[in-house]
Amino acid sequence: MIDARLQTIVKAYDVRGLSPEELDTEVARALGQAFADETGISDGRGSMVIGHDMRATSPLLVEAFADGVRGHGGNVIAIGLASTDLLYFASGDLDLPGAMITASHNPAAYNGIKLCRAGAKPIGYDTGLSAIAESASAHLADPMPPEPTGTYEEIDALSRYAAYLHEIVPIPRGRRLKVVADAGNGMAGHTVPSVFATLDVELTPMYFELDGTFPNHDANPLDHSTLVDLQAKVRETGADIGLAFDGDADRCFVVDERGDVVSPSAITALIASRALITTPGATILHNVITSKAVPEIITENGGTAVRTPVGHSLIKAEMARTGAVFGGEHSGHFYFKDFFLADSGMIAALHVMAALAETEGTVSELMGQYERYASSGEINSTVDDGAAILEQLSQTYAELPQDRLDGLTITSDSWWFNVRASNTEPLLRLNVEGDDEPTMARIRDEVLSVIRTG
Repeated sequence: MIDARLQTIVKAYDVRGLSPEELDTEVARALGQAFADETGISDGRGSMVIGHDMRATSPLLVEAFADGVRGHGGNVIAIGLASTDLLYFASGDLDLPGAMITASHNPAAYNGIKLCRAGAKPIGYDTGLSAIAESASAHLADPMPPEPTGTYEEIDALSRYAAYLHEIVPIPRGRRLKVVADAGNGMAGHTVPSVFATLDVELTPMYFELDGTFPNHDANPLDHSTLVDLQAKVRETGADIGLAFDGDADRCFVVDERGDVVSPSAITALIASRALITTPGATILHNVITSKAVPEIITENGGTAVRTPVGHSLIKAEMARTGAVFGGEHSGHFYFKDFFLADSGMIAALHVMAALAETEGTVSELMGQYERYASSGEINSTVDDGAAILEQLSQTYAELPQDRLDGLTITSDSWWFNVRASNTEPLLRLNVEGDDEPTMARIRDEVLSVIRTG
């Protein structure tokens, strides 16, 4: 039986909730105990690595989670302030299970915990997180948690992380790029200075001060309203490229020299093309809401395109199964075989910068070859009965090819759309793509009419 507090905050891929109202130190300690048991490091059998973001509640949650691990005899290696991909690097580099205290792009009132096994292997609800929730529930019922007996050690992983990224994505010298980076007061303000320190770039930093209250804007570049300041700064400074990171810096969005947002699908296609030069014939993953240009370009470059559901633990598992060298999500998550199959916004940013540095052109010229179709972006609608609406849409377009890999995808010769339910809210998420803007707009409006009146 899972404790009611944990039922609220344990999600499909991580732990996330209001803190301290839902995720407090007592819950964090119990989750630490359960994590030690699940990963086999209890009773002096091993160690784990932990990092945290800049939110006000994060240091207390780190201490409580670490106490839970140590209370079951596990040893803790703390890397301090970190981006989520820095934590994944430490887990892979040290070959240890890991925990990252962060609520990613959520507002300031939230916090959370992302968990992984040794080598940065993901832990999702069906691959250990539900068992951790059940075990933590039992520990919450114990009024006397055990005293910590495991060791606690602090290390610096940031310098090794920066050096490793430069090994896997070298950026050629000769063209000095003007780069604007918006950290949104999140963890990119901690990692970008180290990663960029040795690059031949002119960096204009925006909102690099670590502040979990997000005083300038939410650190959620998927919401394009948060990119307005970056777009203006790129135009003002005549920069070659703008980069926007989310709160825990595992996602990156790109703005071109005109201040226009580059589609994450186009970035997926660019990185896939680069990967297929160094690993001809490789398998590349893309999720159900990426542009159909992505599998087209993968195939044109001699690769094998594999379509996946949305979600990092699902994609990482599929990468391991297929031996894929790269995977991209339209939400701005990018996964790399040579980064322990983990996602990294920083590596994606370096790939785009490297490709740009190899040319004399602009980002818009570089990315234009990868943007072939008109897209709606993701449109959310609050609904009472999402399953019924999916069935209604299925019947409305019954004459067309359909699949249920993730939600409902319906495809015609000149357009496609996907509708899928949110894992955490009473929402349906719609993505539409058409051969041109009028086609996309027509289908978008048709489908929204069914969703919002159905």
